[in-house]
Amino acid sequence: MKINWKVRFKNPVFWRNILIAFIAPVLTYMGINMSDLTTWQAVFDVLKQAVMNPVILVSVLVSVWNALNASTSSGDSEPLESKSSIEPK
Repeated sequence: MKINWKVRFKNPVFWRNILIAFIAPVLTYMGINMSDLTTWQAVFDVLKQAVMNPVILVSVLVSVWNALNASTSSGDSEPLESKSSIEPK
């Protein structure tokens, strides 16, 4: 993967997408709403169940891959202008 990681790490949209890539598959598979996670114990229980479930783990990995992959270019690399930039646009 030829990705300009410095620019990606500075981009808040990247971090939002990564966070959603972790949370969405877990909540969807378990049928949980954010309002169900009102205590830290409930959050840790859901995380424990998610880590023990291979379907959820694969779903999270696929979601993270989709968040990392630049959909505006072919293959698994970024467009040329993204590779040479210093700051996110």
